[in-house]
Amino acid sequence: MNTQDKQQDAASAQIDDTRLSFDEAVAYVVQRNAAAFAVTPVFEEDDEESPSGARVFVLAADGKGGFFMRFIAGRFFSGAYAADDIYAADEIPGRVKELRFLPTRYEEGWFTDQVQVLIGKLVAASGTEAPQMPDYQGSPLKHAAAEVVFPVSMIGRGTKH
Repeated sequence: MNTQDKQQDAASAQIDDTRLSFDEAVAYVVQRNAAAFAVTPVFEEDDEESPSGARVFVLAADGKGGFFMRFIAGRFFSGAYAADDIYAADEIPGRVKELRFLPTRYEEGWFTDQVQVLIGKLVAASGTEAPQMPDYQGSPLKHAAAEVVFPVSMIGRGTKH
């Protein structure tokens, strides 16, 4: 068993397993006009110990007796998502149907938060006992002074001559 599997098993054991299969989550979402979510961590190739980001899958009722999935992926502590897509029910990939989901609720405005804040809000709204998460939303933000200039090479792009 690799490190990532061990971490996922430990995280699963910490949460009282009230998670739902994909089909159970869809039934819950449609019947209650609610939502359910699943999260998978993203690890860097050279660091299997701590995740650098996450993929968040939110199943939500469409208000017409159906559902859709909102897929968010991003690095922790980043203000931009790597993916923010909406999938119709018939477009949801098969591998998503293998995940386990927690019933929750959400507000559309949550999808503008950093991914770790979004996850914290989804967990809190689920009412599930989860390990204490740091207060990412209330922590002070650090900004560079107005006169600070970052060279283009610092963000991985070369300069043109």
